[in-house]
Amino acid sequence: MKVARVNHLDLRFEPQPWPFAVERHAEIDAHFAKLRAEKPAMYNGRVLLMHRHDLSGDTLRGAYLETDFASFIAWRDFGNPPPPVWNCFAQGALRGSDGGYLLGVMGEHTANAGNIYFPSGTPDPNDLVGETVDLNASLTREIDEETGLTPADYTPAPDWTCIFAGPRIALIKIMQLDEPADAARERIRHNLSLQTEPELADMYIVRGPDDLRDVMPDFIRAYFASVERL
Repeated sequence: MKVARVNHLDLRFEPQPWPFAVERHAEIDAHFAKLRAEKPAMYNGRVLLMHRHDLSGDTLRGAYLETDFASFIAWRDFGNPPPPVWNCFAQGALRGSDGGYLLGVMGEHTANAGNIYFPSGTPDPNDLVGETVDLNASLTREIDEETGLTPADYTPAPDWTCIFAGPRIALIKIMQLDEPADAARERIRHNLSLQTEPELADMYIVRGPDDLRDVMPDFIRAYFASVERL
């Protein structure tokens, strides 16, 4: 796993056929039908996956293709078969004024039920500005959708922590809150109670190494181990 500090993103939309989605569409359809039977709320929307990338100095460049969620989730569940693509996404490290970090516990109806993440989501066509994939806009949208927090509630850091974790590239940006983590958690919990079908079941606070859990993905643990030195 590689961790790098990134100050600039140059991410383009360069659509092209994805051989996995084309060649294995029957398996993909069957797999998604099974998932939908278990979790009827799962929606087969459109997502963007990266098909090339390059890290040069403090700049990450890359290009995305468009596919459907069913193909993406099958690719993940089938072990990320070649040719290589990457799920390159933005995550918001919500940090309270007391230094505590707020992460979301994924709801049971989601594809990652029970896992603990920073607010995030795989990019989709809503994140396109012309031919640019705008991960800052993606992150703002995901934080709003998942927690109810808006840009008025936090101050974004100017840079990203980029974590290369196999088929995933996590771009994590600190979002500094003006209130302690406990107070922010209660506010977000209230926001979740107002949502019809919230993506998050709860909020979880990390203050030190004893708060890390196995249900956190490897890139989250790498973030805290390599960057925050908990």
